[in-house]
Amino acid sequence: MLTPSWKQKIDEYGHQFDKIVRAEWHLGVTAFGGPPVHFKIFHDRFVNRLRWIDEQLYQELFSISQALSGPGSTKMLYCINLIQTNFLGALLGFLLWSLPGAFGMFGLGLGVSTIGSTLPRAVYALLSGLNAATVGIIVLAAVELSNKAITDKMTRTLVFLSGAAGLLYNALWYFPVLIIACGVATVVHDKRWLHGPVKAIIALSRRTSQVPPRVEEGEHTGSGIELNSSGRTRSTEVSPSPLRDTNQDAARVRQGQSDSPTTDSHPGGDSGSGTEPRIIPQQYQLNFAWKSGIAIITAFFASFIAVLVIRGVLPDAPLLYRLFSNLYLAGTIIFGGGPVVIPLLREYIVAEGWVSPRDFLIGLAIAQAFPGPNFNFAVFLGTLTAANNGKPPIAGAVLSFIGIYFPGLVLVHGTMGLWASLRSRPWVKSGVRGVNAGAVGLIYTAVYRIWLVGYLDEGFQSGRSLGDDPWWVVVTATAFVGCRYYGFSAPVAIVIGAILGLIRYGVVVGAGQ
Repeated sequence: MLTPSWKQKIDEYGHQFDKIVRAEWHLGVTAFGGPPVHFKIFHDRFVNRLRWIDEQLYQELFSISQALSGPGSTKMLYCINLIQTNFLGALLGFLLWSLPGAFGMFGLGLGVSTIGSTLPRAVYALLSGLNAATVGIIVLAAVELSNKAITDKMTRTLVFLSGAAGLLYNALWYFPVLIIACGVATVVHDKRWLHGPVKAIIALSRRTSQVPPRVEEGEHTGSGIELNSSGRTRSTEVSPSPLRDTNQDAARVRQGQSDSPTTDSHPGGDSGSGTEPRIIPQQYQLNFAWKSGIAIITAFFASFIAVLVIRGVLPDAPLLYRLFSNLYLAGTIIFGGGPVVIPLLREYIVAEGWVSPRDFLIGLAIAQAFPGPNFNFAVFLGTLTAANNGKPPIAGAVLSFIGIYFPGLVLVHGTMGLWASLRSRPWVKSGVRGVNAGAVGLIYTAVYRIWLVGYLDEGFQSGRSLGDDPWWVVVTATAFVGCRYYGFSAPVAIVIGAILGLIRYGVVVGAGQ
């Protein structure tokens, strides 16, 4: 028989589980459109309607979700549930959120694994239309996230530089380095560590560039004695007038003001460091010690190193273990959320030879019409990898699901324990601001990568640039304009892209091409 304390604990957990299920049972099957739409759904539901968190805490959780690796919207939902209930409630909310899309990706992987080497041209046209519409949706996500991430000239510069750098080079280590560099750059900028030396160098260069005027022989130097017409002497030295003295003094004051340091008005700077720290309401506080957070993060990185060391030491590691280690690595170092994970998974899976480029693009095109997090695309790839190599597809799907989600959830769980003591530090706010800007810039890199391989046909199943045919450019623009200005949802835009792809096929076949 249960003791009263155990009965009370079971009743408490049952109440919390019921609370999570009532609030979130439908999100996993209705949240279409990717991270930008997901964040809006969370704001409407948990800030405006249920009031589980307030506006400022929502913005803080948004920053944490973007600053850490892994799926952004999934981490944010996990944090909201962690604050509102406990670890088991947050885990239940995560499963309700992610499993419906994961099951759909598993079924899609089983279906694609039975497709032959070639497809009808109509199918290629449909998939190309889906890819073109997907690019338009991701561009819209990049624009909307840019509007939130850009708060001043510094963040605008970082969005541009990170996007440009992502276009110019591609490696597994490269994107995390860019993200960290953006965070460091904003800290250095907001702390004004380089403002003094830079101003000194500029002032020195100005002084050295000023050459004194050369005096010609016989030319008056501004003073002397000469006779006027009446024979009296008068000085040629011009005495300063009171008005000129006043103007010169005012100019010196203005010059002194311009040389003095200015205070940045952006929210991530130190201008607000003198204000009193925000008092978090009791219902929004997380009863989680910072020491526990450090222990969780340390244990995770120990497991991360162990997984990679075992992968490197074993000369012929089992396929499923290599699949798991690749996705574990991907879940650890992928910043920027769903739009970034898609092209990077191409490097982790397709480059290994486990999934063909054609099947990757098929899954990519169809995955955009699925609800829930984009990271479920890893389940599709894991299912295909196992099926193509004679392994149980369910094993590949489960290992991929754990590998891609586990790092982000563990890191954000540990960070929540540290956030209470770090949230008021100006350098933390500055670093988060830079990380957000860098992650948004990498979304434009994702657009470019998909654009290069989105056009499929019989002669080039590995994909060609969508820009090779103006029709796909029109499809991309249609998806972007429809979603941004006419209120189309992402699934509607995807369907329109597929229809336009089939229309192009009908025109091409009718013309005899």
